Amino acid sequence: MFGICNLSIVPLRLAPTDTSEMVNQVLFGEYFSILEKDKKWSKIKLSFDGYEGYIDNKQYQEISEEDYQLLSENKKHYAGELIDFITDNTNNLTTIPLGAHLPFFKNNSLHINNHTYVYEGRVRDAILSKTSIIETAYLFLNVPYLWGGKSPFGIDCSGFTQTVYKLCGYSILRDAKEQATQGEVLSFIEESEPGDLAFFDNEDGVITHVGIIMNDYNIIHAHGKVRIDKLDHSGIYNVDTHQHTHKLRVIKRFI
Repeated sequence: MFGICNLSIVPLRLAPTDTSEMVNQVLFGEYFSILEKDKKWSKIKLSFDGYEGYIDNKQYQEISEEDYQLLSENKKHYAGELIDFITDNTNNLTTIPLGAHLPFFKNNSLHINNHTYVYEGRVRDAILSKTSIIETAYLFLNVPYLWGGKSPFGIDCSGFTQTVYKLCGYSILRDAKEQATQGEVLSFIEESEPGDLAFFDNEDGVITHVGIIMNDYNIIHAHGKVRIDKLDHSGIYNVDTHQHTHKLRVIKRFI
């Protein structure tokens, strides 16, 4: 079985209950395979990054295997406005956030099963240059931190990096420790370029944080909010508290 999210932002939970931890979010138009389904909950696997979790059955629609395959093979189109809306043929509005997927998009129209929607905002559908990584990251500046979040209303550190890269045409994994397994290792900060990712670990050596390197040893990352701080050989230096907040583990290049 297969499904697609037909609502703006839906929580993906660790366990099949409303009180369970939100480990990720499913944005409008994201499609997935359904691994298990009971009366209220489905365990799903997102097509984009293979992330698994539980979604409320009332918050998605099932789609055919044929549509799932077509969506997987088709060129991807993403909403490029911070927040916008789509309208159906009865003029009902559905809000969609930056990074929402526009399924079967053509001539300002998109489709989910028999429902047709109109979207007239900016569309992201190209592989952009590395300089676009920083330009896109600025769109999320001051977005509040939210564990499991990946929207302009709340985002976590790896949701931020994954979404920024996605909007520029690149696919990376969801969690910081998974992202750290990808890319090319750089030996020194001095080798880094704007758009490279810096990873940080805790006292046990587990990677728990990631941010996007900018010019002049700055870094943009989600910590309390999406903010810009200083990066040095020790880690992240918070420009407000004048303290180091994260210990640098590795710098990686993806583009």
